Amino acid sequence: GLEKQIAKMVRHAAKNIAMEEEYNIKVTNDDIIEVLGGPKLERDKYENNDVAGVVTGLAWTSVGGDILFIESILSKGKGNLTITGNLGKVMRESATIAMEYIKANAEEFGINPEVFEKYNVHIHVPEGATPKDGPSAGVTMLTSLVSLFT
Repeated sequence: GLEKQIAKMVRHAAKNIAMEEEYNIKVTNDDIIEVLGGPKLERDKYENNDVAGVVTGLAWTSVGGDILFIESILSKGKGNLTITGNLGKVMRESATIAMEYIKANAEEFGINPEVFEKYNVHIHVPEGATPKDGPSAGVTMLTSLVSLFT
C-alpha cells in the first residue's frame, strides 16, 4: 500500500545520502517514476459512466487484474455486426453469441426485433494495441448490448 511506497522513497533518499550522491530534498514526479515506476492505475477508467452501450468489465493480465471498456453503438444499416479492438477468436465469438442471444430474447428485454434489420451494431474494445482474448468478456458484451438497445 501507500506505506510501502513511502518507505521505498525514504530508503532511496537514505541510500543517496549514505553514498554521498547528489540528492534534492524536493521530490518530483520524475523521482517518483524513477523509484516506484510508472502509474499503476489510470484514474479516468474509474469515473462513473452512464453512456448507453458503454460497460466496464474486468480483465486478467500477466501482471494482475485490469479493467476494460466494451463500447457498442448503432448506425443505420441492415443488421451487420462489426467487432474491433484487436480481439482474439474466442472474444470475437463471445460478441457474436451475445448479439444472437439478444436477438433470440429481444421481447424479454423489451426490444423491438425489427431494430436488428434496420441498424448495424459495432462493438469496440478500446486500447487496440493490446491483444485481448478469452471467454470472460461475453457477459460484459451482452450487458453492453442490452444497455444499447434498451
